[in-house]
This record gives sequence, structure tokens and C-alpha cells, in this order.
Amino acid sequence: MKLLRYGPTGQEKPGCLDDEGRVRDLSGHVADIVGDVLLPDSMTRLKDLDVATLPLVDGTPQDDLRLGPCVGGTGKFVCIGLNYADHAAESGLDVPPEPVIFNKWTSAIIGPDDDVVIPRGSKKTDWEVELGIVIGKGGAYIDEAKAMDHIAGFCVINDVSEREFQIERAGTWDKGKGCDTFGPTGPWLVTPDEVGDYNALGMWLEVDGTRHQNGSTATMVFKVPHLVSYCSQFMSFQPGDIISTGTPPGVGMGLTPQTYLKGGETMRLGIDGLGVQTQKVRTAQ
Repeated sequence: MKLLRYGPTGQEKPGCLDDEGRVRDLSGHVADIVGDVLLPDSMTRLKDLDVATLPLVDGTPQDDLRLGPCVGGTGKFVCIGLNYADHAAESGLDVPPEPVIFNKWTSAIIGPDDDVVIPRGSKKTDWEVELGIVIGKGGAYIDEAKAMDHIAGFCVINDVSEREFQIERAGTWDKGKGCDTFGPTGPWLVTPDEVGDYNALGMWLEVDGTRHQNGSTATMVFKVPHLVSYCSQFMSFQPGDIISTGTPPGVGMGLTPQTYLKGGETMRLGIDGLGVQTQKVRTAQ
């Protein structure tokens, strides 16, 4: 099942995608794609619905029908750094012995096609296509063997990053990762049964039609179940929390010469089976 949220910013309604790529309204069954709706029993009830009988929503998704972030009410937006060996190499860094954890503030979360805004004072705003994990059943100290039981689904994330803020301005990475609009999420939350082999998903990102990232989740150093289990040793998860799992090579920082967003560009990115995002880039006023 592909769950989504549609409508104006802050007024999104719950929906799903039918077999013909049209949006069907879920408001008669759930108030939003949030919280307890993501628990296994609730997700099973949604998957048992006859999607073809649900009300059809006017408009074409990601055209004249805006999609919001595919999950609402996210409490934690946890990210993993240097989780692709080839990306670590282009960054001039060793593969870490354990996952590197940092955070994006939840105020960074936007819809998959909303504008990305370069913050004031930015010199090095960059892009990163990433596989996102959406937590369904929460918990702490999750057994790796049972980690998949805690996942409601997967989605596309653009881990937009300001490299000077992140690396050159002292302190943690967080200040360069959580600026407003730095977390496009969606277009839909795809349940694990539809994703297939999450360890072999092609992923890519283009800026103004030039492809910079062209990788696969197959080269992740720390795999999905391990990341869920590992992170849960340091925090408890709640439904709707997101883990962004790292990026393959081809980020602007790794190019020769280094290339960063200035405003006016269009980013387009996607992951096999999880959909495509498109963001226009503009500068903060």
C-alpha cells in the first residue's frame, strides 16, 4: 500500500494511491497518517480496504494536487551519516565502526515537491537522496531480528545539508542539517510488502537535469534492521518517527570542483518503487 497526505500545507488529509496512480481519500477511516494509525493492527486494517471503493480525490498527485509529507506528527527525525562506503570515500573520511547518528529538526520536514529554501548566510547548501524508514510500532532496545516488525514503511528523503554550517562552524552536524525545508519527505509511505528487497533499491538525484547521484541501497554499510536496533539503544521510538539511512556518492561536496546550490535550480530525485520528488530551490528572504 502507498499511503500519502494531500492538500494545502498544514491542512493535509489522509489518502492512498490506487493502481492507476490516482489519490483515494482515507478520511472516512483515519484522521491522518500519524501516530497509532501506523501500528501494525491499524496498518493491516488499511491494507484490507478495497481501495477502488474509496472516494476519488480530484487532481493529479504531484501536479495540480499537492502532496504533503507522507507521515504526520513525527517526533524524531534521526539520520545516519557516512553509511555508504563510497560516499565516505568522496568525503575523505573512513567508514565508521558504528553508525553515526545526528538529527534533523522536525521543522525541516516538508512535502516532496515543496520549495527548498537556502538559509541566510549559506555558502554550501548540498543535496542527498536517502532511503527513509518510518517507524510503526515503537519501542526501545529493539532486537535486530525483530526490527522489521517495528517498520510501517519506507519513503524517499532529500537530506538537504549546509556543509559550512555542518562541518566548519564548530559543534555537531545538526546545525547544518535541520534548517527549515531541509527534509523533503515522500511522496508516499510504501509498506514493506510492496517495497520488496529494500537492500537492492536503485536511487538517484539530478540537479537541473544533470544526474549526480546514481547508487543503490546495496552499498549501505549498516543495513535497515541493524539501524533500527542500534538507534533504539539510545532512544525510544514512537510511531511516526523517521530514520534517514545515508546517501550514496555524488553529493556536491564530493564533486570536482565542489558544487553547491545557489538558488534557481530544480532538484529531482527518486528511489525504485518509492516514487520521485521534485524541488525548486530558492534563497531565503
